[in-house]
Amino acid sequence: MNAPRDAADWASRTAPDLAAFEVMARDAYAGLPDDFLKFCGELVILIEDFPTDEMLDSLELESPFDLLGLFEGLGLAQAGDSGWTGREPNRIWLFRRPILDYWADHEETLGGVISHVLIHEIGHHFGLSDDDMEAIEAAAD
Repeated sequence: MNAPRDAADWASRTAPDLAAFEVMARDAYAGLPDDFLKFCGELVILIEDFPTDEMLDSLELESPFDLLGLFEGLGLAQAGDSGWTGREPNRIWLFRRPILDYWADHEETLGGVISHVLIHEIGHHFGLSDDDMEAIEAAAD
């Protein structure tokens, strides 16, 4: 029976810190298809424990645990070929503590949750709405 060995394995583990999360996010990003990555451009991926109060307020969320990731910037569909200068690169935020909380309540691997949140936020970079992505995920299931 694997349960006792598995329990012993978990007894000495700690939650991954911000640096470990960054490694997992970078690995997930690097594992995406090249055709997908070529449209990501200078996308910056940032890891924090929690979203800021300003982020929560802008989305009208009360709990920091309600936000696993966030896209900030101008999506490709909105940016077009305007050649804008002086704007910051698009950013994707991944929030460690809400992701860990979600992971603890679901039957997914931590790497799978991080990948899902990252891909979801990249979808916003491509200009897709939450409804668009839910429809794509439903069609894939």
